[in-house]
Amino acid sequence: MEVSGGLSRVQALAQSGLCQVPPQYIQFPENRPIHHDRRAATTSSSFASSDADIPIVNLFGFDPDQTNSAREAIGRACREWGAFHVTNHGIPVSLLDDIRRVGLTFFNDCPMSEKLRYACDSSTAASEGYGSRMLQSSEQQQNDAVQILDWRDYFDHHTLPLSRRNPSRWPNFPPDYREVVTKYSDEMKILAQKLLGLISESLDLRSSCIEDAVGHFYQNITISYYPPCPQPELTLGLQSHSDMGAITLLIQDDVGGLQVLKDGAKWVTVKPLSEAILVLLADQTEIITNGKYRSCEHRAITNSNRARLSVATFHDPAKTVKISPASELLGESSPPKYRGVVYGDYVSSWYTKGPEGKRNVDALVLDG
Repeated sequence: MEVSGGLSRVQALAQSGLCQVPPQYIQFPENRPIHHDRRAATTSSSFASSDADIPIVNLFGFDPDQTNSAREAIGRACREWGAFHVTNHGIPVSLLDDIRRVGLTFFNDCPMSEKLRYACDSSTAASEGYGSRMLQSSEQQQNDAVQILDWRDYFDHHTLPLSRRNPSRWPNFPPDYREVVTKYSDEMKILAQKLLGLISESLDLRSSCIEDAVGHFYQNITISYYPPCPQPELTLGLQSHSDMGAITLLIQDDVGGLQVLKDGAKWVTVKPLSEAILVLLADQTEIITNGKYRSCEHRAITNSNRARLSVATFHDPAKTVKISPASELLGESSPPKYRGVVYGDYVSSWYTKGPEGKRNVDALVLDG
């Protein structure tokens, strides 16, 4: 089904009954996920199999008597993974369920003609609305003209600062969609601030250090829908990347498919936990912490049996903010490992060159 900008929505492709994915969705061999057999790729249980699990940090509802325990667990998870689940985080489980519900209702039950009323501008990177091509990369070593697309549709919401928030640009199908996204945005901001405080403290920095460096949050909420794919062994729902901002908070449904790269060598599947929130450190936090904590490289794989949904909430600096290693972490024996960068320039580079793992943040590493 051809839609605005000449692009095909992935959900429409999947529903058309095709047996093979179009060539623009086929990853080059070195980037393809490994499915041990075709049947395993069709079942949700295959996603949960792993010999290593993402750490789970109990926040104890931010009980002051438990702060040391939570802070130590977060520091360990940041050093070893750059990602961790949090439980007892203070966000009502009913709200997590609600945003999954309204997202699934929009993608599964809203007519395509209604969805297209909210189509994003395909010529502008990360524009608000309903789309399919937020991330795309050029494989220059193969063919400068080749674009490898993700097997995913999404709706991106600009939620903070409040001057960017305009719920009239969001669906009202189901009727409480806008109300749920607004509540979710406000709760995620508070949690992100608390988590950055604990992350700062885990490095013996003042609680506000990372948040002060980031400044007022620019928050986007992206609801991603990954339709069933007839050839999951050839595709990715979302190509390998680290997030460009400061911190990402993500929830998913029970299908599974999110993977994180452990120690630069092994993909580990993130087990879905319905009441937990996954925390992903992003590139600007890696710079601010001078590499003591590294951003998490991750991707999404597909399956041939069930659609999958995730909700990612990104917390980024303003584009005018310059990000540099925190001065408190620098000294004669600890020189800066990254050059400073204006965040807007970093974003432009990220979208122009494509994510391709962590190459954008790695390009800022200083020699020596």
